[in-house]
Amino acid sequence: MGKTFAEKIFAIKSDKEEISVGEIVTASPDVLMCSAVTFAIAIEQFRRLGVKKVWDPDKIVVILDHFIPAPTMQVANNHKLIREFVKEQGIKRFYDIREGICHQVMVEKCHALPGMLILGKDSHTTSYGAIGAFSSGIGATETAIILATGNLWLRLPESVKILVKGKLPKGIFAKDVILKIIHDLTSDGCTYKAVEFCGETIERMNISERFTLANMSVEMGAKASFIACDNVTKEYLQEHGCSPHYKPVFPDQDASYEGTHEFDVASLEPMVACPHQVDNVRSIAEVEGIEVNQAFLGSCTNGRGDDLEIAARVLRGKKVHPNVRFLVVPASRAVYLEVLERGHIRTFLEAGAVVANPSCSACFGADGVLAAGERCIASSNRNFRGRMGNPDSEVFLASPATVAASAINGKITDPRNLL
Repeated sequence: MGKTFAEKIFAIKSDKEEISVGEIVTASPDVLMCSAVTFAIAIEQFRRLGVKKVWDPDKIVVILDHFIPAPTMQVANNHKLIREFVKEQGIKRFYDIREGICHQVMVEKCHALPGMLILGKDSHTTSYGAIGAFSSGIGATETAIILATGNLWLRLPESVKILVKGKLPKGIFAKDVILKIIHDLTSDGCTYKAVEFCGETIERMNISERFTLANMSVEMGAKASFIACDNVTKEYLQEHGCSPHYKPVFPDQDASYEGTHEFDVASLEPMVACPHQVDNVRSIAEVEGIEVNQAFLGSCTNGRGDDLEIAARVLRGKKVHPNVRFLVVPASRAVYLEVLERGHIRTFLEAGAVVANPSCSACFGADGVLAAGERCIASSNRNFRGRMGNPDSEVFLASPATVAASAINGKITDPRNLL
């Protein structure tokens, strides 16, 4: 019997020839990703272990991204603690507040490569499945353990295959696809599973689109996601100057899966996740006309160059509705420079949007906090109650095109007539 991607990667990283689903192994990650939001806690726990030096400073990446620039004294103190720690420990791959969101930076800077095992202090670490890595989120305690020992216990998850076929219709994007999948499989339908995305639709997607699928796989409970390394992956990595000496890992054709789910997207409509669950998804026809007070374009899910280009195309020559605050936040400095050169920043500003520095921003309420009774439509990944800073507000999730169209009309709007 063949092996899934997860079965192969776990065997490789734990130095075992055979490993069974559910088995717990000790493995050392190729990269430990530490985002700023709770890394200070992990540092304190590391100190309490009595270890003086981290296991391998060259395998640690630290990125300040959630609260940047520091909005409070406490955050500023945490940032100072982190800066001092990386200097003390000789961690060279440190990105201060200027660079952008951790997951975007990890891929742009070639710290995530096919065939790697990557663990990260953020739940959306599943994102690196877009380039063929096994990547998963961990907590502060686990982060401290890896900092000290370089190892962590990991349970080999069951694997689920998601086959997507059909050509995406005009005005339908990867965000619509993943929202449809999460709706059908539910928010706990893949709990602690390794999800493999495949099929002709996935093969036609660029890395940014694949990133959206991998990023949001955690919203249906996935431990990790995977999209096979192919020519699209190789071209992306080459364009970004990544080393060609990575070793992709592929599932066997006769691998056994816990389940296989097929989706035909040829007739898919724009999809919107309604409050307060990501799997509370409706077609655009069911929610069109609901008034919004804020629109947010950004996050590690849909804050890349093509996302902003799609929104700029919708917005060009138009104005943001006077009752809407439209926040546009590129996912990284590189993305900001890209869309600046293409003229999209000017389009956003002339339309009346507010363009902010690359960061997680309104995605989790670092800024762009909603008032009681307000609604936001966002290209981000979560819409839990209070996610944007106020438990008495509502967040809807949609594609960048739907977000931009809704910002223009002041209500949830089908973007297909504006593209």
